[in-house]
Amino acid sequence: MSESELAQAPLPWAYGIPPLEARLRSAPEDFVVEEVLGYDAEGAGEHALLWVEKRGANTDWVARELAKFAGVSQVAVGYAGMKDRHAVTLQTFSVQLAGKPDPDWSAFPHAEVKVLAATRHSRKLKRGALRGNRFVLVLREVKGDREAAERVLAQIAARGVPNYYGEQRFGREGGNVAQARAMFAGRRVERDKRSFLLSAARSQIFNSVLAVRVERAVWDSPLDGEVWSLAGSRSWFGPEPFSEALAERLARADIHPSGPLWGQGEPPTQGDAGALEREIGAANGDLAAGLASARMDQERRPLRLMPKDLKWRWLDDAALELSFELPAGAYATVVVRELASSS
Repeated sequence: MSESELAQAPLPWAYGIPPLEARLRSAPEDFVVEEVLGYDAEGAGEHALLWVEKRGANTDWVARELAKFAGVSQVAVGYAGMKDRHAVTLQTFSVQLAGKPDPDWSAFPHAEVKVLAATRHSRKLKRGALRGNRFVLVLREVKGDREAAERVLAQIAARGVPNYYGEQRFGREGGNVAQARAMFAGRRVERDKRSFLLSAARSQIFNSVLAVRVERAVWDSPLDGEVWSLAGSRSWFGPEPFSEALAERLARADIHPSGPLWGQGEPPTQGDAGALEREIGAANGDLAAGLASARMDQERRPLRLMPKDLKWRWLDDAALELSFELPAGAYATVVVRELASSS
């Protein structure tokens, strides 16, 4: 299979075909997400910082309803990230009250949303301003090889998983990429939707590069000309010759091989890594050209995702609970896909 053909194929797995079949999200309570901001509220300021639990509710809808309840415009409400609708999620919202007293948050009139705590803060919560998310997931109706599943879980704990963008990034039936192509060809789209389509286009190229590297078993090891992502940050460096010092940092997950978030100019990789990325960029030439013309910058994303504090336990013979923390921008579903396919 050529690299361009592989880029269009289903995403390959790092550890072979998943040993289990299971149902995820049988109920919202089987997919619990807790946001980790990484800092505390200051206790004073014109913004109310709200710790909110929502069940089966869309993040944007909650933000609109909070604005309505507080009597402020929607732009006065901030949140760090979109959270799954079909889940129980705990996340922070900020509401700018600008001299107004706090309303009685306990009276928020929607049963599926609870304001668990409120304090004051000096700044609006901005998108992406979080350390990560903790997940507790329950797989139901589990079938398959339990011993093999334990081995895969041990490998995931030790080596991580390929840091693919999840299906959520691409919209219903993957339609965001097709819409991005149409937008680049001249179709007008709403301004708010444009950013989603640009992200989908970037994600398509990134996933295609990562898929080739998973197929070659070099998603967590370097290629010649590698550029490195620093764990826990958006910074990257290189290329530079692979050394014992880099090998030690790679082994302790301080750095990761990286892939392209496409934009203007050429990716910074060289050698084999650069050749692969340029070939995938050429195979997706309309997306690459559209991103460049949109004046997106060349950026990087880690190819390897290391779940933190990964634990698992069997609730019964057909139910497996997983818990772990992921950095911001990572997808719990790409961890689960290495272990279980949908039944």
